[in-house]
Order: sequence, then structure tokens, then C-alpha cells
Amino acid sequence: MPYRRIALRIQYLGSGFCGWQRQASRRTVQGVLEKAIASRAGHPVTLYGAGRTDTGVHAAGQVAHFDTTSGIPAAEWSRVLNDCLPEDVVVLASAQVPDSWHARFSARWRRYRYLILNRERPDVFWRLFSWQVRWPLQVEPMAEALNSLLGEHSLEAFRRRGSDRPHSRVQVQEVLCQRLGDLVSIEVQASGFLYRMMRLLVGSLEVVGRGELSPAQFVHLWQHNDWSQMRTRYSAPPQGLCLTDVGYAADPFGQQFAHSPPFWALPTEAPSALRSTAALVHSCG
Repeated sequence: MPYRRIALRIQYLGSGFCGWQRQASRRTVQGVLEKAIASRAGHPVTLYGAGRTDTGVHAAGQVAHFDTTSGIPAAEWSRVLNDCLPEDVVVLASAQVPDSWHARFSARWRRYRYLILNRERPDVFWRLFSWQVRWPLQVEPMAEALNSLLGEHSLEAFRRRGSDRPHSRVQVQEVLCQRLGDLVSIEVQASGFLYRMMRLLVGSLEVVGRGELSPAQFVHLWQHNDWSQMRTRYSAPPQGLCLTDVGYAADPFGQQFAHSPPFWALPTEAPSALRSTAALVHSCG
């Protein structure tokens, strides 16, 4: 039987995984899913993801694909896999895609959201999904600083060593920084993300939010990749980060997948002053 290419839309809690990418003797999302798929397909598979999330990072809308000669109907793969997957990973939808389609290389954009719990007292329910910052943060200067990333730039300033990507140019299509009660939500939609880009960005924006760095200084630092003015520079912790969606020219899952957010997701609407979208996002399908 000829092989077919199957696409999956996946949710997972990153807390129990050592990231997406398969690693020997470590529990990873790719490893767990490949084992489940192989057990149902009757042959080994390689699963290709749209993005490689780090240890502890969550996903509400990861997309991946694999090739199989199994006769299981494409739309049934989600049900078949959920019957044997652990509770911290779920396949939301499955569909057959053309042989030329690729979860990573066919993607037009990825969208990440980072949540900060900005209050003195911790919250047991938000502990897995946010970074608690006890000192007050001013969202307006954070939003102003974030807006400077719109467009296509070299974002080497937000790349940690260890990336195999040959360049650091990224097309940032939309950004959003808003306060919703005790939560500060930071969202970025871009053509791609550098290694640790979102966490390094949020760590820098937190410094802006507490008033130790102005938006103008932030812009100078990332444009010149010169962080010498900052006494410390750090990545925000992983548990506040979530890959919320991946965009394609045409949604391979059609009507079988409802874009329902996880229980902890926040509204995407905010005052217009805090939302900024590059005109080029409209050309991305």
C-alpha cells in the first residue's frame, strides 16, 4: 500500500516533557507521539513538528505530520491516538495532506503567548502556566518596546547559542501586550522563532515594565545587539510560554477542528493602543 501523509494538530502540557524533540532516555513530545503512532500504524514513523518547543513549554495548537502505509482513515487518527496517549498530550484533529506539504516548511507563521502573573501572592492554579512577577509592571512601555519588533529584522539579540538556523532574520507580523487583571499577556506572531527568542524577549520586556530600561533603550539594545547596559539579562522561565497556533495558506483540518482555546487562554482583544499589526500579515493567507 502506498504511503499517505497525515497532519496532526496537538495540545500538550510541557511540564512533564523535556521539550518537543526526541532525545535518548528522555521523555519528549515527539518521542511519545512517535511511539503511539507506530503502535497503531504497525511500522516506525518519524514525526515532523512545526516548532520545537523547549522543556516546560506548552502547546495549544502545535502541528505535525508523519507518513504511513496504514489503512486507518486520516480523520480517525486523532481518536485512535488519543486512546493510547498519556493525559498530558492530546491530538485535536487529523487530516490527510499532499505529499509536498510539510508541517514546518509549509507554515506561514507561528504564534506564541507568554503569561506573567503580576501580583505579590502566588496562585496554585496559575503556577504551571505563568511566571509570577511580584513587583508592579507598567504595560504601556512594555507594549511600546514590543511594537518596535514589527516588520522584518535580524533578531540575533534574542537568540540563544545552540540554534542550527543559518540566519537570524524574522518577519514579525503581529504583537500584543495587554493587562487583564493580575495577568500580563504578551503575544508575538512571526514567520519563525529563533532558539529561546520568546523567553529572552519577555525577560527583557520585564525589565522595561519595572522601569529599569526605557523603550528607547530597549530598541537600541536589540537593534545593535548590545546588552552591556543591562546588569543582568535572563530568559523568562518556560512555564509561562505556549505555542498557541500555526498558520498555513489553507487550514489542512478544515471544519473538523474548532479553534477553541485551553481553559487558561485569554481574550485576544485589547485597546487599540496596545495591539499592533504589520501590514504584511494580511499577505500571509
